[in-house]
Amino acid sequence: MKKYLKKIKLLLIPLLIIILGILSYELLWGKLFPYSPVKIGFTKYELSNFVIYIQNGAEYRDLKAIDSLFPSIEDFHQLKFLKKPAIYIFRDRENYLQRSISKARFCAYPNGSLLISPWALKEADEGIISLNIYVKHELSHTLLYQHMGFSTAYFYFPRWLLEGIAVCSSNQMGTSWYPSKEETYEFIKEGNFMPPGLYNSDKEDQVPINLKNRIAFIYSEFGCIVDYMITFGGKDKFLNYMKTLLHNNNHDQVFKDIYGISFDKFINNFKEFIKMEKSITQTLDNHKN
Repeated sequence: MKKYLKKIKLLLIPLLIIILGILSYELLWGKLFPYSPVKIGFTKYELSNFVIYIQNGAEYRDLKAIDSLFPSIEDFHQLKFLKKPAIYIFRDRENYLQRSISKARFCAYPNGSLLISPWALKEADEGIISLNIYVKHELSHTLLYQHMGFSTAYFYFPRWLLEGIAVCSSNQMGTSWYPSKEETYEFIKEGNFMPPGLYNSDKEDQVPINLKNRIAFIYSEFGCIVDYMITFGGKDKFLNYMKTLLHNNNHDQVFKDIYGISFDKFINNFKEFIKMEKSITQTLDNHKN
């Protein structure tokens, strides 16, 4: 028995070393980098509302203007940041992709970290995107992440709602390549629609959306749904729904308890409202003619 335990111990020690080595690498240079207590190769700058880490060799970015975004973000969500978010700037694409869990321009982590890609900064400099709008979008995620548990952030809080709130709160519709609310309504009337429950699922790619920029439309659609909730149900009811989901993972039941109808019925009402909008517009045009 002692020999058997000794053999197990001899096997476990190198295995543990390997696991610790992989973990250390991921924390310092890999996908777990935002969780690392040590930021090798980065210079830290403390601002009023957030902390910025700039990688050695990257151009210094004056992001003081972002400080002014925080009051409006907190006001829309009626929540306060529990701690200062950390924003990371990288010197090149390779270093960003090495540490980011996403290939997108921006990547918000549930621990309150926000990674900004070098090409996002370049596009902002060229006027292709608004850095403030995009950062405001991502800080919406960060703020909500700070108020929910790890499992809720990764598995339970509806991804469509997370994006819809971010798009709506940052006034992103109609900027860059995101269609405006009116354009999104027209695209929906043409038959394009991503059922919220299928977003971020294995069936997402099977939904036919005949538009060039599929993801921009989907995000604007979700922004329109949030806007519809606020316009016709009231901001207080929407905030109750949003905040309840921060600690209750039963979305459909939460929705029905607060809005008095099933979520599927609500989505049908939303689509019918858009059809009615078309009818109203046509009626007004006919009267004008």
